[in-house]
Amino acid sequence: MQRDYFVALENHDARTPLALSDVVDQLAFNADGLIPVITQDVHTKEILMFAWMNRESLLKTISSQRMTYWSRSRQQLWIKGETSGHVQTVVDISFDCDGDAILCQVEQQGSACHTGRKTCFYLQVDGAKQQVWVTGDDVHA
Repeated sequence: MQRDYFVALENHDARTPLALSDVVDQLAFNADGLIPVITQDVHTKEILMFAWMNRESLLKTISSQRMTYWSRSRQQLWIKGETSGHVQTVVDISFDCDGDAILCQVEQQGSACHTGRKTCFYLQVDGAKQQVWVTGDDVHA
């Protein structure tokens, strides 16, 4: 069970590396074979986007150092920036403590969001006023 594998890693000697293939085999891909990925700007630490990866897109991301996602709407691999030129170059990849999410830190060229904004997270909630504000007027699309 994946959970047991990741619990055991809590006490793993940090000086001893793990085989990447072993860890990937234990990741908690969902019933559709997907795992959530959060993409963050390596310099500003701003969260740029949330997307999905399957095993193939994860391995392609690792080997190419270019963010490659699984497009649920198109049912195919999606290399970020392939058509827009808004490339995400991988700097660091981390798996969370449960093996059920991925964090990728990238150098972003251009906009991360399809709207032309730097980040996909531009709808800001004001809970006290029960309102949502559209932020980030840096639309380039």
